[in-house]
Amino acid sequence: MRVFFQNLMGLVSLLMLGACASAPQPSLTAEPATARTAQGVAAPVGQVPSEAAEPPAESARRSVRSAAVWLASGVDSWFGDKPFDEGGKVSDGRLSVTVLKRQDERVNLNVRFNASFRLPNLEDSAYVFIGRDDPRDLITDTPPALSRQQRLLTEAAADTTFFAGLGRRLGEQIDFRLGFRDGLKPYAQGRYRRPWRLGPADDIEFRETLFWSVKGHFGSTTVLSYEHAFSPTLVGRWLSAATITQTHSKFRWNSGLGAYQSLGNQRLLSLELLAAGRQGSGVLLTDYGVQTRWEQPVHKDWLLGEFIIGHFWPRANALIPRGRAWAVGAGLKMKF
Repeated sequence: MRVFFQNLMGLVSLLMLGACASAPQPSLTAEPATARTAQGVAAPVGQVPSEAAEPPAESARRSVRSAAVWLASGVDSWFGDKPFDEGGKVSDGRLSVTVLKRQDERVNLNVRFNASFRLPNLEDSAYVFIGRDDPRDLITDTPPALSRQQRLLTEAAADTTFFAGLGRRLGEQIDFRLGFRDGLKPYAQGRYRRPWRLGPADDIEFRETLFWSVKGHFGSTTVLSYEHAFSPTLVGRWLSAATITQTHSKFRWNSGLGAYQSLGNQRLLSLELLAAGRQGSGVLLTDYGVQTRWEQPVHKDWLLGEFIIGHFWPRANALIPRGRAWAVGAGLKMKF
């Protein structure tokens, strides 16, 4: 098992390098002996005019996708001899680059990567996951909408880490994960989720995650969300999460109330009220604010761009006055 995760973490690093590729990569399928120029004259492969060259965005996505499939098939071969193309799948692939500037803080650049692998040589309920993310949000199973990045909080490069692991689903409500981050630092999670449909326009979901890590020992995160569809294109959501650990016996919580307007073609406009608190801090809210976000495709339907602007009022404890800060952010997200 130790060798498995050492190899897997090394392959994750190679996969991330593929995202930086900007030159066309060789196809895994056989190429024709000639290519057709704009004038209809056949030219040998390798001498195709520059105007026919693959766009950098297409090349980068194909490189990342090919690397992910190569990694998935390689990992799958460790568990048996069944070919990967017989049921193998790479899903939920995301590569995002975000630039954030919060007032009176330095410019922050974040790169995140996530993907799940369905492997034919494992049972249908088992899967492999890899990525690069904030270990605090990763281990505690904090909802992405309440992550530090989504709340426009500055993070250092050391605040993100590579991770990899194995997961297994027991039905539709229970999920277990065993993962490793920063090399061979283990963590484990057990998640229970229960959705309820209250009516044609109202949904509630409860989620409880029990986790263990070397640093935080045991802990739990409780998540409750409520969504109401005002129309087919306008949704309101209230989302809250509270976390407690063995080493930090005080609750930390985050909450968000937002409205999300879809304008078609993956264009989304949102307005959110965000709040955070910590038990024992001496103040009701350690941070609260408002932010608006615009997201739309910038190339086909798999490369999305977003722009965020917000204003926040932080106060870490009762000994300091509450401050105020503007924050802006922009990013690109590639689906593969």
